[in-house]
Amino acid sequence: MALVAEVAPPPAAPRRPVRRALRYVVAIASVCAVATVGVVVGLNRLTGGGPVTERCTAELDGSDWFLSPDQADNAALVAGTAVARGLPARATTIGLATALQESKLINIDHGDRDSVGLFQQRPSQGWGTAEQIMDPVYSVNAFYDVLVEVEGYEDMAVTDAAQTVQRSAYPQAYAQHEMRSRAWASALTGNSRGVLSCELGPVADADQRAPEAARDTVAGRLGRDLGLAPATDGAAETRQDPASSAVTVDATPLTPDDPERGAWATAQWAVATAKATQAIEVRVADQVWLREEAAWLPAESPLPPGQVRIVADASE
Repeated sequence: MALVAEVAPPPAAPRRPVRRALRYVVAIASVCAVATVGVVVGLNRLTGGGPVTERCTAELDGSDWFLSPDQADNAALVAGTAVARGLPARATTIGLATALQESKLINIDHGDRDSVGLFQQRPSQGWGTAEQIMDPVYSVNAFYDVLVEVEGYEDMAVTDAAQTVQRSAYPQAYAQHEMRSRAWASALTGNSRGVLSCELGPVADADQRAPEAARDTVAGRLGRDLGLAPATDGAAETRQDPASSAVTVDATPLTPDDPERGAWATAQWAVATAKATQAIEVRVADQVWLREEAAWLPAESPLPPGQVRIVADASE
């Protein structure tokens, strides 16, 4: 009888790699689950608390130029001061480019040697005391006081005009900020309209002010930055009830020969300062900016020429 050799079955494959692979699969699944939860939480926070990243935008020739809300607030002062002084948009471009280079448009209390403030002006160079320079209204006007004495600055390169005022060790650095500054200057002087918007979160309940205080905040900034006061008489009378947080302003004095430009300069100023004033609505001409939409939209009814209406968030 022939003998049939018994063939032993092949050895079983080691199970450790399988277990390891299973552990990898479980781990990956866990990470995905956590990520999914994170996305949901993030979306919930976005829905309930506004955008994660707050920013402001000025558009020019199809390009968007961004600033933080704090930078936009200071840019509004630089531009508003120029408009109130009757200076051309070019002055605003030069001022913004200078402040962007010197301080990133943030009112800082330090710098090279004794330099401080938006324009990094030095007390030792005759710009005033450190306390004065740290007042942005003072420092902006001090900058323009020197700029307007530069003959032909309107036709000079931004670098040359800024350097004539600042005497910087790096004069060519101002040029890199020219396009951003032009976009913001054009919007904040009212030459470009409906091009400036801010993405901002909702005002926290704890930060809301009473209606009267909300109006006072807007009115105070209007006076500081633009030299304007809320309208109180004639056809521009606001006729507000005590519970209203709306302020109506006649912007005609800014640009008497072009009320529409003054109105848009004021309206886009109001958007740029909305983080500080807690503005939630800005109306001008036939347009309205809504904080929750972060955009300009058609208004139901137009405002008279030159008028702007600003509504701040307020407690009930």
